[in-house]
Amino acid sequence: MASIDDPAAMSTAVTLCGDDLVAVECTDTRSAQALADHLRESGQWLECVAGIESCVAQFDLARIGVEEAKRRMSSALRDRPAEQCDTAELVEVPVCYGGDQGPDLDEVCELLGMSRDAFIECHTGGEYRVDMLGFTPGFAFVGGFDAARGVPRRPQPRVRLEAGSIGIAGGRSGIYTLSGPGGWQIVGRTPMRLFDAGAEQPFRLRAGTRVRFVAISAGEFDAGRAE
Repeated sequence: MASIDDPAAMSTAVTLCGDDLVAVECTDTRSAQALADHLRESGQWLECVAGIESCVAQFDLARIGVEEAKRRMSSALRDRPAEQCDTAELVEVPVCYGGDQGPDLDEVCELLGMSRDAFIECHTGGEYRVDMLGFTPGFAFVGGFDAARGVPRRPQPRVRLEAGSIGIAGGRSGIYTLSGPGGWQIVGRTPMRLFDAGAEQPFRLRAGTRVRFVAISAGEFDAGRAE
C-alpha cells in the first residue's frame, strides 16, 4: 500500500471547489481515504469526504477565510503521517445470487463468458474495498472486481431497486443501501441491514471498509430478511 506521503500518490495542489470547500486531487483511493481520516482527526474541519481520486474538506467560512483554509490543508499535507496502518473493518456481505434477487446475473455471465457458478466463485473469491459513498445516500462503490471491467451499466435504468441490491458495472460492485432507481446490472441482493437511522453511524458501510461477498441460498436470504 502507498503511504499518504508518497508523492506518486498525492498531488499537493489545493483548490477551492465551493465557497467553503477545498480539495486535493489524488491518484490513489487509499491515499484519499487516509488523508480524509487525518483531516478529521485534526478537528479543524466541519466535514471531510474522500472520493475515488480526491479529498474534499469543508471549513467554517464565518471563522476562517479561504486562504487560511488552503494554508491549513497544505500544512496537513506536509504533516500527514509517514505511514498509515490499515485497520479498516472487514464486513462480510451475504448475497443471494440470481433469480428474483439478481435478474441480470445471466446477462452478466454471458457478457463475461462465464457460467453462473464461475461468476459467483469469482465474485466471492476476493476481498474488496468501498472506494466511496455517493449517487444516493449510502450507495457503496466497491472497487477491485477487475474480472468485470467490461460490464456496462444497463441502457435503461430501473425506476426502483430494493435496498440491498448488488450491482455490477465497469469493474466495480455497487451496493444499494436504500431502495431507489438504479442502472447497474443486478446480480444479487443481500438481506443485511445496511441502514439504521437510529445508530450513531447510520450506514453499515463507509469509505475504506473492506468487503467480502458470501454466497447464500434463497432460504437463507428469506431467513435473513425476517431477522
